[in-house]
Amino acid sequence: MDKGLFKGIDADVLTQERMALHTTFKIGGPARFFVVPKDIESLIKAREIAIQAGLKCFILGGGANVLFPDEGYDGAVISTEGLNQIFLETNGLLHAGCGAAISDVALFASKAGRAGLQFFYSMPGSTGGAIYMNARCYNASISDALKVAVYLDRDGNICTLDAASGGFDYKKSPFQTNGGIILEGIFATTGGSAEDLSREMESYEKDRREKGHFAYPCAGSVFKNNRSFGLPSGKIIDNLGLRGYTVGGAKISEHHANIIVNSGNATAKDVKELVSLVEDKVREATGFQLEREIIYV
Repeated sequence: MDKGLFKGIDADVLTQERMALHTTFKIGGPARFFVVPKDIESLIKAREIAIQAGLKCFILGGGANVLFPDEGYDGAVISTEGLNQIFLETNGLLHAGCGAAISDVALFASKAGRAGLQFFYSMPGSTGGAIYMNARCYNASISDALKVAVYLDRDGNICTLDAASGGFDYKKSPFQTNGGIILEGIFATTGGSAEDLSREMESYEKDRREKGHFAYPCAGSVFKNNRSFGLPSGKIIDNLGLRGYTVGGAKISEHHANIIVNSGNATAKDVKELVSLVEDKVREATGFQLEREIIYV
């Protein structure tokens, strides 16, 4: 079975493509097929072909919160990077394709003098991934700005979900359980000063840089925060003296204890072992069970 399986659709198709090239962790072995559709119709068709061929299928956004196995992925990884259109309606509704980098969406909005998405500037990942995870930073969740999500349901129908209808919670979205593939986000924005928004976004980028988000390849926060624990997960981990702890090439960041970085040639096995070690240490010391954010493919 070669890449001719996906002939007839408008997509770039690669075989044995290393997933380390497409994730912020820079970790992951080769995918049997790596498909980059250039439009929604091609994404739908690529998914149908994969299913009919009996292949496992994984929809990949910006690769910011996922860990692929070292041995690779024996199936089809369908990347949304080609679905990256962004446009603004006169009524302030901003449309972003699932593959558009969420940081680019925030920048686009700010340059148009539209507020509501500036918190996500310099955050890695795609719009689809941000909606799927209900990304949160600086006390704002993506669902705060999201008005409608356009998605493909399990049966291949294009549907819409009104964000106000419920199903979104702290770093949770309906798409984590309903099997839907997010195609587009439609966001409500408000008027703002482009200059003020630019300064605000620069402060977020500076803060992320100071926390070491860009120092090494990583997937951002490893664990969710839980208010009932009394402290953020990073502070709990730090209090146990685990900052800087390493397993192979995986290391708890010196800058922020809730970030595991690839300090050089880390494997997925290294990361998983370090994640398990942290979970065990926190559970033994506090009785708390940390909830992992990173998706193991």
